[in-house]
Amino acid sequence: MTGVNGESLGIMATRDALRMAEDAHLDLVEIAPKARPPVCRIMDFGKFRYEQQKREKEARKKQKIVTMKEVKLRPGIEDHDFDVKMKAAAKFIAEGNKVKATIMFRGRELSHPELGSVLLDKLAAALTTASVERPAKLEGKNMTMILSPRRDKGAKDKNASGGGEAVQRDRQRAVQAQQSV
Repeated sequence: MTGVNGESLGIMATRDALRMAEDAHLDLVEIAPKARPPVCRIMDFGKFRYEQQKREKEARKKQKIVTMKEVKLRPGIEDHDFDVKMKAAAKFIAEGNKVKATIMFRGRELSHPELGSVLLDKLAAALTTASVERPAKLEGKNMTMILSPRRDKGAKDKNASGGGEAVQRDRQRAVQAQQSV
């Protein structure tokens, strides 16, 4: 049995403990029912539940809900259009959302899925603030890859604009790969 301020009151009969709680205009709450003897505490249970709900509500407020955003591309996308899609994906990643990058194939484009995987690899390399959660996979006429934000906080502002020398090299390699096919 513990009192209002957490002090130990020792072992006592249930009716004595109830009488002490009533005299203090508080509740007798069973803390550890399986212990021998059971442990009880004198407290204002309504106040305790209110504070507990307040703590849970505050914890829910701080919780980040991750949503899935999608960026759709085509295998023959031009460099500027790719940059626009890459910046949109970078913005989604910076907000803490996952990004589903989809390459949509039509007709004969399906006979060259390697072009789609090159584009998705280029997108993943360009987004340094993202890590690949699910690699590129061909599903019917679409090839998808899922990117998620990296856990380290320091890399967030590093590539927010989406530019850089590595991106330029990757673009040149992708163009060379397309021309060789």
